[in-house]
Amino acid sequence: MSALLEVPLRDGVQQLGLSLSDEQIAQLMAFLDLLQKWNKVYNLTSVRDPQEMLTHHLLDSLAAVTPLVRHLEGTGLPAPKLLDVGSGGGLPAVVFAICLPQLDVSCVDTVGKKVAFIQQAAAALRLRNLHGIQSRVEQLSQQYDVVSCRAFAALQDFTAWSAQTLKADGIWLAMKAKRPDDELALLPATVQVLNIEPLQVPGLDAERCIVWMRHQAS
Repeated sequence: MSALLEVPLRDGVQQLGLSLSDEQIAQLMAFLDLLQKWNKVYNLTSVRDPQEMLTHHLLDSLAAVTPLVRHLEGTGLPAPKLLDVGSGGGLPAVVFAICLPQLDVSCVDTVGKKVAFIQQAAAALRLRNLHGIQSRVEQLSQQYDVVSCRAFAALQDFTAWSAQTLKADGIWLAMKAKRPDDELALLPATVQVLNIEPLQVPGLDAERCIVWMRHQAS
C-alpha cells in the first residue's frame, strides 16, 4: 500500500523545498512501512490510515527539517547532537536522522517497546546516527545542542524536564499545532522564547508551528 504513497511523498518534499536523494526517499518509505507494521502490534500511533500517516506524521515532520537546517548552519557545529523527547514512533527523530546524516539523533522514551522500535528502525534503515534511550528525560545527564519534541507535553513541562540536557548555548525545538499562547504565558523566566515559526505542511489543512526557545542568559 505505502508504495502508492511515494508520488505524494515526493510532491510534498518538493513543495517543502527539500533536496533529498532517492536513497533518502526510499528510507522514508521504508520507515513508513515499518511504522505501519509495528503499529498493528504495539500501538505506536493512533493514526492507522497510511495516507494520514504520510501527511500527519511524515510530511508534518519533514516540514521542520528546513528550519532545523537553518538553525544548525547558524551554529557552525560540525557534528551537532539532537535529543528528541518522548519520540514514541520516532517522529520527528527518525525523519531528522534520515534527512540530516550529519546530525547525531538520540530518542528518549520511558516505554521499552517504543525504544525497541527506534533501535529496529536504526538497524533496518542503516541509520548509524540514530539511537534509542529508555529513560525518563529528567534522569539523563548528557547534554545536546538541540532538544526537540512533537506533541509531547506542555512547554513549561518539556523545558523543565529537559533543562539539564540542553547545553548552555543550545536550543529547544517544540513542534506544536496552533500557537500555544496559554503555554507560552506559563513559561518561567529561565526560558527565553526566540521565535514562533509557522509551518506549512503539504496536504494538511491545519495550523502547525515550531516554538524555538533557549536558556535565559543570567
